[in-house]
Amino acid sequence: MSLSATCESVSQKRTLSSLLAGRELKRPKLTDAQRLQEAAIQLLEQQQNICSLFREVGQSETCNLSSHQDGEKNQVASEGLSSTITGSLLASELRRQAVQLGVPVAVLSVKTVLERLKEITEETSEREEEETKREMLTSSQRVQLCVLLESSRELLSQGAICPKLLWQEYMRDQMLPKLEMVYYLHSYNILNLKNILESDEEVRSWLVSQLRLLCGWRPPQEEEETKQLQQKVLSSVVGVLVGAGFELRRDPAAADRRLSLLCCSILDDLLFWVLDIVDESLTLESAEAGAELWIQIFDASLCGVSVSADCLQRFFKHSLTQTLTYKPRLKVSDAITLQNEWTFAKASRLLTSLFRQLAVVFSVEQLLRHLQQVLETHEVNWKHVLCFLSTLLVYYHCAQPSLKELLSRLLNSAFEGYDLENLITAFLLARQGGLEGPSIFPSYSNWFKMSFGGGSSYHASSKKSLVFLLKFLSDLVPFEPPQYLKVHILHPPYVPVKHRSLLMEYVSLAKTRLADLKESVEDMGLYEDVSAAGTSVQPQCQAAQDVDKAVSLFESTGRISATVMEASIFRRPYFLTRFLPTLLTPRVLPVKVDARMSFIEALKKADKIPAAQYSSYMESCQKQRQQNMNATCSDGNDDPLEVLKVQLQEFAELVVDGNDGDMSAQLSRISHTLSVIFPGRPDDPIGQKVISLHTDAPPSSELHVKVVNMILRNFCQCLLNSSKSNPPNKQSPWASRFVSALLGNTQLLSSLIHRLWDLLHNQWLSLNAAHILGLAAFLVHLYSLVSRGPLVQLVPPIRLEPVPAEEALSLALSCSTHANMLFCARLCVAAVCYGICREDSLPQQQDCIPHSLYKKLLYLIPRLLPEARGTVADAGLSEQLEEKQTGLWSSITDSNNTWRKTAWHLWRNAAFQQLGQIPQYQLLFSEWLANELRVLRSEDALPDAERQEYQQWACMELYLTRPEKQGGCGGDMKNLCSHLLNAIMDQQLSWQSLEAQQHRVPGRGTCLPDILSRLQELVYEMDMMERSGSHGSRAGVGDFLFEVLFQRCSSTVTSQSISTDVSLQRLLHTWNRVLLALPAVLLIKVNTDGGGTTLSCNRLIEHINQHQRKACSPAGVLSCKITAHFLRGLLGASVRCGQPRYEVNKAWSQISVQCPVLLISTVHWWQRLRPVLLSLWRRLCDEQTLPEQLQLLTECQHWACSLEKGQLLQMPPAAALLLAASLHRVWQGCEANKPSFKAALNFLRPDRDSKYRQVLVFLLFLCVNDHLTTLLYPQERSYEEGRALCTELLAVLMDSPDWMLIFKSSEQSIYQSVTMVTSDDFTKLMPWAFCSLLLLQSAELLQRAVRCPGFLHTAIVCYLSMLQLFLEGNTQSPDTESSKKQLVAEPSHILGRTKQFLLRAISQTPLTLLSSGQLRQLESLSAELDPELAAALSVQLEPSSPEMDFL
Repeated sequence: MSLSATCESVSQKRTLSSLLAGRELKRPKLTDAQRLQEAAIQLLEQQQNICSLFREVGQSETCNLSSHQDGEKNQVASEGLSSTITGSLLASELRRQAVQLGVPVAVLSVKTVLERLKEITEETSEREEEETKREMLTSSQRVQLCVLLESSRELLSQGAICPKLLWQEYMRDQMLPKLEMVYYLHSYNILNLKNILESDEEVRSWLVSQLRLLCGWRPPQEEEETKQLQQKVLSSVVGVLVGAGFELRRDPAAADRRLSLLCCSILDDLLFWVLDIVDESLTLESAEAGAELWIQIFDASLCGVSVSADCLQRFFKHSLTQTLTYKPRLKVSDAITLQNEWTFAKASRLLTSLFRQLAVVFSVEQLLRHLQQVLETHEVNWKHVLCFLSTLLVYYHCAQPSLKELLSRLLNSAFEGYDLENLITAFLLARQGGLEGPSIFPSYSNWFKMSFGGGSSYHASSKKSLVFLLKFLSDLVPFEPPQYLKVHILHPPYVPVKHRSLLMEYVSLAKTRLADLKESVEDMGLYEDVSAAGTSVQPQCQAAQDVDKAVSLFESTGRISATVMEASIFRRPYFLTRFLPTLLTPRVLPVKVDARMSFIEALKKADKIPAAQYSSYMESCQKQRQQNMNATCSDGNDDPLEVLKVQLQEFAELVVDGNDGDMSAQLSRISHTLSVIFPGRPDDPIGQKVISLHTDAPPSSELHVKVVNMILRNFCQCLLNSSKSNPPNKQSPWASRFVSALLGNTQLLSSLIHRLWDLLHNQWLSLNAAHILGLAAFLVHLYSLVSRGPLVQLVPPIRLEPVPAEEALSLALSCSTHANMLFCARLCVAAVCYGICREDSLPQQQDCIPHSLYKKLLYLIPRLLPEARGTVADAGLSEQLEEKQTGLWSSITDSNNTWRKTAWHLWRNAAFQQLGQIPQYQLLFSEWLANELRVLRSEDALPDAERQEYQQWACMELYLTRPEKQGGCGGDMKNLCSHLLNAIMDQQLSWQSLEAQQHRVPGRGTCLPDILSRLQELVYEMDMMERSGSHGSRAGVGDFLFEVLFQRCSSTVTSQSISTDVSLQRLLHTWNRVLLALPAVLLIKVNTDGGGTTLSCNRLIEHINQHQRKACSPAGVLSCKITAHFLRGLLGASVRCGQPRYEVNKAWSQISVQCPVLLISTVHWWQRLRPVLLSLWRRLCDEQTLPEQLQLLTECQHWACSLEKGQLLQMPPAAALLLAASLHRVWQGCEANKPSFKAALNFLRPDRDSKYRQVLVFLLFLCVNDHLTTLLYPQERSYEEGRALCTELLAVLMDSPDWMLIFKSSEQSIYQSVTMVTSDDFTKLMPWAFCSLLLLQSAELLQRAVRCPGFLHTAIVCYLSMLQLFLEGNTQSPDTESSKKQLVAEPSHILGRTKQFLLRAISQTPLTLLSSGQLRQLESLSAELDPELAAALSVQLEPSSPEMDFL
């Protein structure tokens, strides 16, 4: 019924209200109050029903509420007058009728008020029969009740009503009044709730039931006012109860003590009602809603209005104690067994909300101190105690150190007094903290090792303490979950050696218990964190994780991990039944061998995989047609994806409206759900984990990709929502906690990093501005948590060592094209802006801003914004003081701003420039060069001309003048040039490495030509500076270039291995490419002595002998290009001298003696070089013929050609090596049986001239080189031709011992120069060539060889040298097909036949051919390598021994 309808239904008869209203036009003055009162009394005498009068007053007041809204001023005046007059009239009438009836006026007043109350509440009773039972009044009833109570208060003020009598009659008539009615009586000061509690003992049960009913009742959705009033009623009642129950009084009376106990019992009953709902897991929605509403009452802002802060703390502390000690049915043994189910994520949300409300008025130290006191003085409910601890750790991040202090106190007390209760308490609390995850508290295994794993631990002071600990652990064994037993076994407490038996008794007991639980130690994972929370991982799942970890370690180290090797011996059952079957799960084998296959092959070579099992695996792989889908372990009935989706949505809402505690609690639930989707246990937190990031591999699980996408989308949305109202430094720490929660799950983090790499490297075009901002902020928080995060090993290894996750992901940001640069710049600008705005001071900003992203901005902004290339003053940094963080943040979040404006804004920011002064944030010149060399010229943001200007600015203006400490060159041109050289070579080497690993074509179209141009400019400028200076030497540039190569080679040669040799050869080939791009004239030094100028080739000769000869292919021959480059440099430098021809002749004479490899190479390529050099010489000196020493090369070639044709010309006056090289070049490829070849050998017979002998020996050396190359690479040389040439030469030289000197590199002789022709490694293989050639000769030739002085000694030394090479694995077996085709023997076959030949030769050789000293030397050399050969030599050494005489 509406208020207007109520007014219209009033009787047509003139009422008190109408009479009063009818005189509004002629309102009486206050002086006429007496006349008005008399008139009213006359009217009241005609109205004999007092209850109707009360009803009439209520209706009139109701009408006034609706009809006087248009005149507020008139309403206030009329209400004051009406209330006073009405109260006076009612009191007068009640007194008059009380006199007539002969009853006290208070009795009549109570009866009249109760009748009116009954009328008001009758409507509710009628409606409850039709609808759901209603616990509160309607709005219309509430208005009528308020008017009635206002009138009653007027009667009370005039002494016309008795509150005590009113309550007695009300309870007798109504039996159980509504709590709302009592609230109004209390609020209108008619009845005081405290007095009611004192006067009526039956109120307790009524009040408890009313509080429960009111908590459990839900107002209709549209009655918002009723909801607020419901909360107000409850808080007011609780405020009275708390004030009466917990307010301290100095000398309380008996009544006060009784009232205090009554109020406490009422509050306890409601608390126990909530705890019963929690413990019984009631599913009724109304029950849970009622309990939740009561928990909300535990709020300082609701209760603290009517009670003091001390009183409120006593109430909360009492409630917390009651909760922790409620129904202590569980024993300690139950707590040990069931503790895994009492984590925060699994606990009732009602219980955690209650703990949170009770803890809000205390500090963490107070709460833990109270917890310790309760544990020491009460029997506790262990489930509540441990859930309380989890809630404390989750909501209060500062609780971790406080808990550690509490644990330390407990352990100290336990071992000082051998107190078992303190010890078990410490273990339970530490385990509970560990169950919440490493982001909340260290794992139990970590805590146990830190507390008991060292010699200074709590138990290490005496044997009694040790026995106390082991006895305690032994008593726990029957109740322990298996993961804790595994911790104690894998990480046992420290025990002195003399007490080791005590520990072994416990270990034996624990293993027995594990066997009973079917959790044998043999089924434990190799890399399992045994103390992790959650359900036990199945052996199959654990074995899969072990396999992934083992493969990852093998991929990063190249070796089988020690854990796997130990498991194959000491944990063989697990290795054979779990690990190997999981590793050998059939799959489609990749075309290119991957890390898993390489790991399997390594295990097979180490004899760790049975042959039958390996064969079965290979057969199954052939039949497999599709990869096995990844199974996701789930421990719940609900879909984890849907649960996670809801939890993330709730978290997003909390980011905007919630507080830190709610967000931490929600993150704990999210972490639990993620642990279901990603069931892999985290690794042991001691030591950083390493995640392998496969940059080319697609994600393996569609489910994991969905989850990661959901996480990243939620993070971006949360960032946008929170940034709408606050900049980063004003936001709550939700983002860092969100990212921190992800770091505890390695499997999740691996999927997340793979997805981020894919987004940043491959799918960046699909990212919008919101995505970029969110991902940038995510990278910032990942960087700020780098100490807790894992390291990432990139596969393929772009970086040799594992790097932090943020740095690994920064490598995904390519800057090779214009589009790449724009995306990278936008992301890095967002990240750096976010990091700067998140913190206020520079030290804190360093922890937030990833230096890898900052460096990318240092590279990109000057490149893309020419205005940023000036100095600090030029860049407009004088306005830095006006740059505020709020303005910086608004520039990045403003959709109308372009990235260029934001980048320019950031570039001029003071904090940004200050970061550039810190070493780790400085972009080094080498890093700038590496970035620039990756840019593709065809897709660059800069055209060619602008790119040239930019590079010249960076080299000459930015880095040349910048101090070396800041990554520059300190004004040193040579330093700048050195950086350029190293960068160019590094790029070439990295291309070759990627090509070798991935079989890809190296990148083309990069800025390498531009950087080479900058290098040429610098080298030319340095040369001009050298010439214009007063230096005695004008070839300083050449010396500098050779020094750069020397340093690179020195850093490359770290050990003697095949990989080192290959790296060195690649380095030299790369160096030669760079060298060919530089002016050749710079390589020859020009000395100025006494006014004259001369050439000095010492550094060039040293360079070739030390480095170039190691990269020759074929051995002993430089490439044509590099040979021509050196000769062009020689001719070009000679022009600077006064006598060019003379200097060339002198220099070449020096080269012929000291640099045989350049001499041989020049002869080898002379037909191609001569026209080029002659043309150059004519341009330089205007002469028609080359200098005499070079012209001699042509004469030697003519002489060699004449011999080949059978014509005998006079031998040129040249060195023997030059003549031999000419003959070798002409006769390469000619048939050995050609008559001209034999005729030439007869002409050069060694007995005719010693020079002939030298020529033939050098020629034999060159042919042996060819033969050795044939042994190493049979497909590149004709085996038969090389063998025939060597045989013919040996037949001529066999009677002369000179030919054996080429196989004795350590002996000084005229042939010593041959050791400088090939590399040292190639020279070491000469004994192999000797033995191989020896076996190819005829028996007659071998007989001549044996008779030759020194042959037997040389043959034995070569045999032993080859045997040593064979044992060290340095002899290469020829390819099977090539060996069959070319008849190349295996090294083992060569060794066997050579040994047989030597044994026969030793027994048949006269003693005079070997001296006793030589025999003893050979015997000592062969004693360890070949005892049989040593015995044969010893027989020759002592032929007349008694044993021989006897035989």
